[in-house]
Amino acid sequence: MQANSQICVVGLAVMGQNLALNIARNGFPMTVFNRSFGKTEATLARCEEGYQMFGAKTPEEACASLVRPRKVLLLVKAGAPVDSTIETFLPYLQSGDMIIDAGNSHPDDTERRSKDLAAMGFRFVGMGVSGGEEGALNGPSMMPGGERSAYDELAPILNKISAQVDDGACVTHIGKGAAGHFVKMVHNGIEYGDMQLIAECYDLMKNVLRMSHTQMADTFAQWNADFLESFLIEITERILREVDSETKQPMVEIILDKAGQKGTGRWTSEIALRYGTPVPTMQAAVEARYLSAMKTQRVHASEQLAGPSNDTPVEGMIDAIRDALYCSKICSYAQGLDLLATADADKQWGLDLSEIARIWKGGCIIRARFLKSIQAAYGKQKGLANLLLDSELGGFIQEHQGAWRKVVALAAQRGIPTLAMGASLSYFDSYRRASLPQNLTQAQRDLFGAHTFERTDKPEGEFFHHQWT
Repeated sequence: MQANSQICVVGLAVMGQNLALNIARNGFPMTVFNRSFGKTEATLARCEEGYQMFGAKTPEEACASLVRPRKVLLLVKAGAPVDSTIETFLPYLQSGDMIIDAGNSHPDDTERRSKDLAAMGFRFVGMGVSGGEEGALNGPSMMPGGERSAYDELAPILNKISAQVDDGACVTHIGKGAAGHFVKMVHNGIEYGDMQLIAECYDLMKNVLRMSHTQMADTFAQWNADFLESFLIEITERILREVDSETKQPMVEIILDKAGQKGTGRWTSEIALRYGTPVPTMQAAVEARYLSAMKTQRVHASEQLAGPSNDTPVEGMIDAIRDALYCSKICSYAQGLDLLATADADKQWGLDLSEIARIWKGGCIIRARFLKSIQAAYGKQKGLANLLLDSELGGFIQEHQGAWRKVVALAAQRGIPTLAMGASLSYFDSYRRASLPQNLTQAQRDLFGAHTFERTDKPEGEFFHHQWT
């Protein structure tokens, strides 16, 4: 067989199929492979005239079709399936060839695979891909990590197939090692937070403001025309307008309130705990999904536990909810970017937070207008300690915190849970205060366990124990 393909996509579920078609549409001769040849045939059947796509029946045939150094891109389920697929292809690869994992792998797995494959002479790229099925087909945001030389060889393909924004393709070399998958993981953690914040706004609109689904959809449409413009706000409007064909009821009300998850939000929370970096908005979003899964218990509890009795509709709060959402959103991104900076200080990946914000402006699930402001914030101050300290975004919170507090207080008064919005507000209040009540916590620790403490009137780093009476 003559080697002609520039890359092989392995794993042809919807994401793999769409990414393969995106590559072929952009003029790159390529190969596709799936364990079951039926999916390979389905992918080939979707090709349009001019696509140069070869359907391999075996890993050996797939590798034989590739020009060297070979590029094998995996879109398979995270965990053991990635390791198994790599093992299947290794016998047909040679030193210098490249394996790209474009799934949602845990960064720890990516770090392990990078080291193991490098020892065998192979190059490994852990690449986050965001944008869902539509993004994979028409242009996702792509976050490749690994060695720079590997990225440089992939760049001609990645630059063509990724989303395009006003200042370039939504792809960049994220950094060494597991940087790409780490950044994608945090992206997904921020996504969890965004989705939960929007859900809390919907809950307030529906159950406190007593708005109809059309009114809510119109409101989200207005928000999407202003500073809250984003993909998630856009699809929320679309969802609220949808009607179920069977019941003729709003589609959203026919959907059971049990949210699923694939693990990336939880991973973000776990790794944030590992680094000692607070991410309360993302943590709240994960916990909200866990609480939603307790449907049977919640139904039983609703028959025994009553909330506040006042259910009179409230007027004139739409703008306040909008501002509260934006303030909370800023805090959520601040937490995610702080986690990236903390991990980068440990791993020395060389992350550029401004550039990461830039490639999130198009293609990905969290794409939003205000990412331009984040890009600008880190562009002005490379060492910006926290996004809240940016004059524009921090200034918005300063100006609109009254509305934010009013919304969270109203939710509490009316028994509406705002796990993420409340967590964001508490994060802001904790970060902005020079003094917190953990002096009492340290006193307690010293009294019951002699854990010592620092004193306000002594140099930092000196520890003392008090003989408590």
